[in-house]
Amino acid sequence: MANGHLLVRADEVVLRDAWPTLARGLRRAELVGGGVGAVHCGLGIAALAADGHIDVHVHSHEEAFYVVEGAPVLVIDGRGVRLAPGACGVVPVGVEHAWRGGGRWIDMRSPRPREDASDTFAVGVLGDVAVGELDLRDPRNRHLFALREADMDTTSLAQGAATGAPTVSASMATAALLYSGITVKMLVDERLDAQLLTMFMVDYRPGAVAHPHDHPFEESYVMLDGEVDVVADGERCTLRAGDVFWTAVGCVHAFYEMHGGTARWLETSAPQPPRRHSYRFERDWDRLRD
Repeated sequence: MANGHLLVRADEVVLRDAWPTLARGLRRAELVGGGVGAVHCGLGIAALAADGHIDVHVHSHEEAFYVVEGAPVLVIDGRGVRLAPGACGVVPVGVEHAWRGGGRWIDMRSPRPREDASDTFAVGVLGDVAVGELDLRDPRNRHLFALREADMDTTSLAQGAATGAPTVSASMATAALLYSGITVKMLVDERLDAQLLTMFMVDYRPGAVAHPHDHPFEESYVMLDGEVDVVADGERCTLRAGDVFWTAVGCVHAFYEMHGGTARWLETSAPQPPRRHSYRFERDWDRLRD
């Protein structure tokens, strides 16, 4: 960690056996947490073997996830839901849930998980449960979502949708935000009943830029594709697929696409951004000073 930011290179991510009393076949890497100075969040990558499972448990923190590989089954509200890459969601505080293999996902938890895991409580053994496919039109899947490639395509989103085309009815819930060459698609927020964190996908087009700014919350970034330059606390580096970056509250940072390609990353915030003043741009206050 340097000042108010942290860089973890892809080759530094090491999965280790995790939760031996609760899980079988689970390996996980803790990437951001109290050990590196995070106050509000814990970020990790989990991998569950094809014959593995995590028994029924609850957390006293909120947990968001994004599936990157495989077809893990999340058991929540007594129902098993088979997920695929791009599936995401939130497990609210105190909600019983379990996992069955196999797959890999990014998880983000807030408030910051306790290092001794005393905020996770085993409540039962995972038995047989009916498993269905994720249907976003089913209101029982109210904590889940799934990102499709078309959800980031602002050109197609600008066109009228056919009645049977979308997996969910087109609305503000399916909207993508475009600014400064940047496309943002919200994945997890209050819409899925998240109260303590947000998770969203970010695409940078060639030449896209987010000028120096800071926030009243912590942010984490997991690079999925491409390259982007980041400047934090006056230090500059290039992020590539598999790298993880984190900024603390008040860390002045900026992103620049300088390589002539596109870049994509999964981003999280904790606590949830306030409705106003979630960004503080340096140039605006420099103008006042000048």
